[in-house]
Amino acid sequence: MRPAGQPRTTASPRKIAVWTAVALVGAAGWTLLALSRGEEVSAAWMVAAALGSYAIGYRFYARFIATRVLRVDRTRATPAERLNDGVDFHPTDRRVLLGHHFAAIAGAGPLVGPVLAAQMGYLPGTIWIIVGVVFAGAVQDMVVLFFSTRRDGRSLGQMAREEIGVFGGAAALLAAFAIMIILLGVLALIIVNALAQSPWGTFSIGMTIPIALLMGFYLRVLRPGRVTEVSLIGVALLVLALVAGRWVADSSWADAFTLEPKTLVIWLVAYGFIASVLPVWTLLAPRDYLSTFMKIGTIGLLAVGVLVTLPNLRMDAVTRFAGRGDGPVFAGSLFPFVFITIACGALSGFHALISSGTTPKMVQKETQIRMIGYGSMLMESFVAVMALVAASIIDPGLYFAMNAPAGVIGDTVQSASQAVAHFGYSISPDQLAAAARAVEEHTLLSRTGGAPTLAVGVADIFSQVFGGAGMKAFWYHFAIMFEALFILTALDAGTRVGRFMLQDMLGNLYKPLRRVSWKPGLVLCSAAVVALWGYFLWVGVHEPLGGINQLFPVFGIANQLLAAVALTVCTTLLVKSGRVKWAWITGVPLAWDAVVTLTASWQKVFSGDPKVGFFTQRAVYQDAIDAGKVLPPAKTMDDMHTVVTNSTVDGVLSAVLALLIVVVIADAARVCVRHLRNPSATRLSEAPYVKSAIVAPAGLVASKEEKAELAAAERSGP
Repeated sequence: MRPAGQPRTTASPRKIAVWTAVALVGAAGWTLLALSRGEEVSAAWMVAAALGSYAIGYRFYARFIATRVLRVDRTRATPAERLNDGVDFHPTDRRVLLGHHFAAIAGAGPLVGPVLAAQMGYLPGTIWIIVGVVFAGAVQDMVVLFFSTRRDGRSLGQMAREEIGVFGGAAALLAAFAIMIILLGVLALIIVNALAQSPWGTFSIGMTIPIALLMGFYLRVLRPGRVTEVSLIGVALLVLALVAGRWVADSSWADAFTLEPKTLVIWLVAYGFIASVLPVWTLLAPRDYLSTFMKIGTIGLLAVGVLVTLPNLRMDAVTRFAGRGDGPVFAGSLFPFVFITIACGALSGFHALISSGTTPKMVQKETQIRMIGYGSMLMESFVAVMALVAASIIDPGLYFAMNAPAGVIGDTVQSASQAVAHFGYSISPDQLAAAARAVEEHTLLSRTGGAPTLAVGVADIFSQVFGGAGMKAFWYHFAIMFEALFILTALDAGTRVGRFMLQDMLGNLYKPLRRVSWKPGLVLCSAAVVALWGYFLWVGVHEPLGGINQLFPVFGIANQLLAAVALTVCTTLLVKSGRVKWAWITGVPLAWDAVVTLTASWQKVFSGDPKVGFFTQRAVYQDAIDAGKVLPPAKTMDDMHTVVTNSTVDGVLSAVLALLIVVVIADAARVCVRHLRNPSATRLSEAPYVKSAIVAPAGLVASKEEKAELAAAERSGP
């Protein structure tokens, strides 16, 4: 069934030829990646496999889901149109909203996860990123966005409560909110680490705030609807801010923008609060839209750089660590931990919170859900592919020297060289020292977390295309700042979504709080959310083993458990809304995600390997305390006690979150079975149909029919 009112289209011979060529390019990329044995393969084939798969997935699979399964209706008014209040509900131009949604979902995950997963080789990560996004991640984002839009922009947890029931819904609400706080705290910590002592990054990113305010005012008051104009102005000012950031870093102003971590915490908390209470059109949407230009521009240039320089993938297709599970970057075997480490590029629960948070309150037409939900996720997946490319084209010896902790490789280039040789790779002390000098860093050893590795790969490609080896340091520091901007846009939208979630939760007890734009509830819930993640961040900055650092080890699992909640809600709604024959679309990804994530949770709780199992790690450190020994990463006996506490908390939290997800899935299964037995007793919380008065295209470029409709609307006037 087509979207209401949309004409049937037939494929011309030209279109058939184009899509056949696209499929062949993608197939060629996959063939060369999969069949290479020992010889080096050009990174261009990874780009070809990704782009070909994305194009086929979006054109055919996403369109099938939107038209046949979800049955999007272009005549139906969205919550943004019906409930427009100028604060949270606001019909937003599809181009601006695409930028906002992409910027909001594209946090640290697509940059960091693939870099870490390169330890297992480039092939497992490539397969999961591309196949995972086409059949799981992008599907989740689009389907959640659709069902939330049909329910006045309800949050994921509240939809679970209304559609699954009080018991399973309460478990979903609790799990989703707890995971959200962990995710926000981790994102904020990464930003602090990236911007601390970096005047260039702090100035450039800080300037995006007044630029966004100007764009919001311009588009709302000065020149409504002039998206192209405001885009050109915003991009010009953004480029100026980036260039000026380098000038500031080399000037007498540098000290004013060289901030300590604790100062950055205060600024981030204040920004998070302000961004979550201001009307969405003033700061959040235009800033995220602005950031998207830099993100897509940088990743696009990186892809062009790969096609121009044709670097080879120097990492093995599958490394020795894939089966042994004793990798120096992170412990655990390929299954399930590659699928946990690579989250946002393939499947991410955090995205479901955005798709049921800010975006459904801003979308103009249901027909835009395919582009915004599915399309944005494909864009993020390509970011993840390019991050994996960047990690895989550098010397494997340098990769492991940068990503293995100091406790494994030591703190000198000599000890690092020897440790890397033990891993099966080689790099000399002189090469390690030269790599650091090339990017004007004192050392690159143990620069864990993925971001510096990505920056080295980006600098290597960009310096070959733009400016030569003398520009390598510039591009390295540009990439570090680029990553911080990437993550900050997820923090502001995430805080606003956290406020929606808390209002939905508390609204079950006190009805006025459910009105998301009610000023007292808006301010109090925003303050509560930033206070929660701000507390964990503050403690984490002051105590290297405390605060959010304590919860960091459960970040990946928590995110994927949240995806299981989202896919469970989607599958339940497909069944209850009469689409049971299509329930496999989210049911199959749900089954895979549940198996992977619950297996990982089981291993993190019960594994006998202290590098994997939290409780085994606790026992090892407790035994060392009893014997009076200090084990790394602890440096003092107090640190030893902190590690014991952290391992206990992480183990208990992993078990509790896994149990909550099992409860949600089991209760949802009960609801589905009950519906199948007695469909007439099912009640849906879908908002009633209201005819839309908005005329807007479904995609970035209006079709011939849409252009005619827009012209007719302009002639008829307001």
